Amino acid sequence: MSITVKIDLGYEFDVKAKASDVFDLLSDVPASVAHFPKVEKLTDMGGGVYQWEMEKVGTSQVNIQTVYASKYTSDKAKGTVKWTPVKGVGNAQVGGSWKIVDNKKSTGITLAIQGEIEVPLPGLMKMVVAPVVEGEFEKLVEKYIDNLIKAFGGEA
Repeated sequence: MSITVKIDLGYEFDVKAKASDVFDLLSDVPASVAHFPKVEKLTDMGGGVYQWEMEKVGTSQVNIQTVYASKYTSDKAKGTVKWTPVKGVGNAQVGGSWKIVDNKKSTGITLAIQGEIEVPLPGLMKMVVAPVVEGEFEKLVEKYIDNLIKAFGGEA
């Protein structure tokens, strides 16, 4: 038995760094992921595909570990970094994109993430578990954004 928790997040913010510097960091998957909290291991599977293994969350009796792989593509001319889920790896499917816009005095960044996480718990627990999983994922992404904002010299 398992339940599926859907994730759909969107963020927009401006930073002081130059757009080219922002793109260089966000398109370098290991460098970008270094700012993401609670990543236990990132594995380069080749061909732009990376497998994420998150730290276990929960108690010693009940815990989950999110594992997934995504294929990354970047386009400097368009200012985009995109990732699409790789089927058959782990217990989640995660995709999304960065959009980087040069506003001359600052850089505009838009982040979109969509995903599904399979949690090995009975369906009856969905009403309790789904908001917790969504909230945890959201907290991690917000901490990631805070870490990136610091790396980019602060918000503009």
